[in-house]
Amino acid sequence: MKDMLLQVEPLIPALRRYARALVRDRANADDLVQDCLERAVSRWYQRRDGAVRAWLFTILHNLAINQFRQSASRGRHVPIDETNEDSFGEAAVQEQKLMYQDVLNKLAKLPEDQRAVLLLVAVEDLSYADAATVLNIPVGTVMSRLSRARERLQQEIEGAADDTPKNVVPIRSVKNEPPADHGR
Repeated sequence: MKDMLLQVEPLIPALRRYARALVRDRANADDLVQDCLERAVSRWYQRRDGAVRAWLFTILHNLAINQFRQSASRGRHVPIDETNEDSFGEAAVQEQKLMYQDVLNKLAKLPEDQRAVLLLVAVEDLSYADAATVLNIPVGTVMSRLSRARERLQQEIEGAADDTPKNVVPIRSVKNEPPADHGR
């Protein structure tokens, strides 16, 4: 038990960060981490030697995916009796908070698979191999998703992210336009 505590306890802040980035709600993220730790404790005997960090992130990621699937089928639940006006919106008081929120919103626009890879590698500092283990995908897929995620996030930040690739020129329709008068 002491061995488990020594290995798991230092990872809790990183698990909380990852959970908060995934679910974007402090209370739900803390619940997710608690569920992860509960599952880890009850299945400690099932872990493979070594990579406790990757094992815990795998548990957390899988629990989050299950939670997303369940909430997608149920819809969002907001208990009206426990809600006040402040929980629906919050005025930003500092420019830094606005920029932080803007980056989070742009991060949320990334496809789930790209966002997960970016968070694991860039924020949680997992190796490509550990991220591949967490997501149960090949290392090459981690690398390509990370590259696409970084590129798309950069485009979002620069305001150039839309569904049109940069090398495609839009074609305008000339069918219904009157003929051009060329100075005649």
